[in-house]
This record gives sequence, C-alpha cells and structure tokens, in this order.
Amino acid sequence: MKVTKIFKILTIALVFTIMNCGKTPLHNPTVYGLVIHGGAGTITKERMSPEKEAEYRGKIMGALTAGYRILERGDSSLDAVEAVVRIMEDSPLFNAGKGAVFTNEGTNELDASIMDGSTLQAGAVAGVKTVKNPISAARKVMEKTWHVMLAGDGADHFAAEQGLEIVDNNYFYTERRWKALKNAQEGEKYGTVGCVALDKNGNITAGTSTGGLTNKRWGRVGDTPIIGAGTYANNETCGVSGTGQGEYFIRGSIAYDVSALMIYRSLTVKDAAGRVIDKLSGSGGKGGLIAMDRNGNIAMSFNTEGMYRGYRINGSESVIKIYGH
Repeated sequence: MKVTKIFKILTIALVFTIMNCGKTPLHNPTVYGLVIHGGAGTITKERMSPEKEAEYRGKIMGALTAGYRILERGDSSLDAVEAVVRIMEDSPLFNAGKGAVFTNEGTNELDASIMDGSTLQAGAVAGVKTVKNPISAARKVMEKTWHVMLAGDGADHFAAEQGLEIVDNNYFYTERRWKALKNAQEGEKYGTVGCVALDKNGNITAGTSTGGLTNKRWGRVGDTPIIGAGTYANNETCGVSGTGQGEYFIRGSIAYDVSALMIYRSLTVKDAAGRVIDKLSGSGGKGGLIAMDRNGNIAMSFNTEGMYRGYRINGSESVIKIYGH
C-alpha cells in the first residue's frame, strides 16, 4: 500500500474522530427498557399503610412487566408507552383515568399526551370527559390528524369517531377523590402518570396522563398535554415525562429543557434532569420527572418527599421506588 493512500485513510479517520468528539454515543442496539412514574408529592412511609404500599408496588410492577414484554418481543416504544399508561389509567390508585380527581363543578376532566422521538410527531388531548383512556386518544390525534392537541367536547367527539371506548363521566368517580374534593385537600400529591420507553430500534417514546388538580376551575389545563412542558421525546437525546405543579412546568418548559441541556451543554440525562429540577425548585415549583436517553440511561428526579416510580432495562430486574431519594 502506497504511503499516500495510507495517509489519506488516516486523515479521513482523524477527521471523523474530530467531528464526533463530544457527541453522545450512537444508540446501543442491545439496550432497551422503560421507566415509569405514578405521581409525586408528600408521599412518606408514615402516611402509607403496608396494604396501600403493596397495592402501589403491585400496580407499578404490573405496568412495568407489561411494557417490558412489548419491548422484549421487538415491538415499538410507542406501543409500550400506550399500554403502560393505559394500565395506570385503569387503576383508581393514580390521578389519571379511573382515579382522576374532581373539578370544582364535580366532574372529571382529563389530559394526556404522547410523543414519538423518531419523528418528533406528537398528539395530545385536554379536558376530555368521556374517553376511558386519554393516552389512546392522544395517540390518535398524532397519527390520524395533522394537529397536535384537541380539547374539550371536540376531543371527546374525535375519540368516539376513532372507535375508542367512550364512558359516562360517572365512570371516573371514586370515593377517595370525591372526599378529596369535599375536603379541598388530601395532602399535597400530584398523581399524574407517565412512561418513557426505548425499543430495540433505538426509538424513544414518552407519554403522560392526568386528571389535573383537585378543585380546578375555569377549564384549567396543566402541563401534561403541552409538548415540551410535561412530555417530550427526541431520539437524539431523551424522552421525558413530568408530574407536579403544571403551571411551573409550563413556564419553565421543563420536559424540553432536559433535552436542551443535553444538546447545548452536553450534560448526561441524569445531570440534565437534576439541573432542571433545581430550576423548578428555584421558581417555587414542586414535582418530578422521569427521563431515559438513547443508551438506556435513566433519571428519576424530584423535589418532593416521594414519587411513585420504577424502571426495567434488559438484562436486569425491575426496580420500584416510592419514597425519598
């Protein structure tokens, strides 16, 4: 081989190395998994009975297992996230779907969003009252319309047109949430649910669903259906789902900010999530978030006393946590 040819090969290799210096490594195709949350707030051992803790752990484990099986067989992170969130929406334990809190008028109004990190497409619904699983309606908005968010009666009507299961608003009634409305306070909890998943193809999806705030008025909508506030996903960086005081998440573009710090400051997903929660604290907000990058690294950051959370990465067992750090 001539010296000039060897020199050209070395030069190309050097240029390639320089161009990729400092960039996040490409997705490792052997890594897949998911991380979920079921809300943050004043969740302490003292406030939790052993029976109730077992209920939460069991439901989180069930959701993790269902989502992981979908990823394990090679299906998409989009399918995994929708399935996981639906399981949590169907449980009265969480402030989403069946366990949604009541508005000031004694009704249930639900929000949800989902985002595909491979295309940056997203869908959301806000203030729906008859859709059994708002996360599925959000996915329909993403896949069947050129919109990002539908709200109120229009979103309910669209969901019915798409063949989703429609229920009477009374379906969402639970005695626990009704008492919370009457008392106007049941501890400081933000029971939004969410999931971020990474599939075998390296695609990241994030999804979030909530019933909002107890006693909310005037058609209030929080961060959950707002892309970049409560939900964000980008294959180049990470997926994020948040839970907490929505107004602060909206003002701070909390979910997108994690991704932005990874791009512009080259932070790891864990450091970026921690920095964003610090910013949330500095603004007076309370809450938490889960995040996963394209290499399966996760973050579960919050500034409250606890956050229902769990994760599973292939090659390891499920991890479930409830209380402080």
